[in-house]
Amino acid sequence: MDLKNQVALVAGATRGAGRAMAIKLGEAGATVYVTGRTTRAQQSPMSRHETIEESAELVTEAGGTGIPVQVDHTDESQVKDLLHRIEKEQNGQLDILINDIWGGDPLTEWGKDVAEHDLQKGLQMQEQAVRAHIITSHYAVPLMKKNKRGLIIEITDGTDYNYRGNFYYSLAKVSNIHMAKAMAEDLKEHSITSIALTPGFLRSEAMLEYFGVTEENWKEGVQVDQHFIASETPFYIGEAVKHLAMDQDVHRFNGRTLSTWELSEVYDYKDADGAQPHWGNYFKEHVE
Repeated sequence: MDLKNQVALVAGATRGAGRAMAIKLGEAGATVYVTGRTTRAQQSPMSRHETIEESAELVTEAGGTGIPVQVDHTDESQVKDLLHRIEKEQNGQLDILINDIWGGDPLTEWGKDVAEHDLQKGLQMQEQAVRAHIITSHYAVPLMKKNKRGLIIEITDGTDYNYRGNFYYSLAKVSNIHMAKAMAEDLKEHSITSIALTPGFLRSEAMLEYFGVTEENWKEGVQVDQHFIASETPFYIGEAVKHLAMDQDVHRFNGRTLSTWELSEVYDYKDADGAQPHWGNYFKEHVE
């Protein structure tokens, strides 16, 4: 299968996993709406240099059709306008929704409990990682229901409901998992599949910069964190999303929380460098 007749929305595709997922959907031929706050004319509070225009161009170069749209997904009116535009431009079709809005890294204060953590930063994390996902799903799902098909993927961190080391971070990521499960129950009669998906130790642009390395010499990052040796590029989760989108029997995963390493065994894909990292096994052997 390919995705030449499929329309996707990757909410939060300016960089990292979002960009890679959009590119991989494009690689299979999909039309991908790439959203985010940073454009060539305006930078978001993240103060990063990547833009949605660049992401869309990479989608098109990969073989699909990339369409950049500047959207702040915490703003209901902007999301409503976005879905109205998709409905108009694509004759009411939307097949794939990837809820990847995050931006919570600079908001997370590790080592602080719920009372010590900056309250406004913690609430903003919920605004971006939870409320924005709800708003986007609210306006996207009607298009899927109308066409009686669809795939919704909530991007999270971790496969369980265990505590993740910070009250606000944990609340956001566990919420993503439960949203996927709740929508799976809500929408199963409409042939819509809803799942949560987690990467392992993600070797994103920001993480490479944090460790002071590039993709060419990334293994030197183990001098900062020994577990970096088991990291994966954003294209690993991109491969996971592409294979899920092309799987005619994807509904068998409805309501589940999946991982890049688990799906690499199901679909036998590899990372951009030819490796097949398995964070689940590594975590059990070297971290847990």
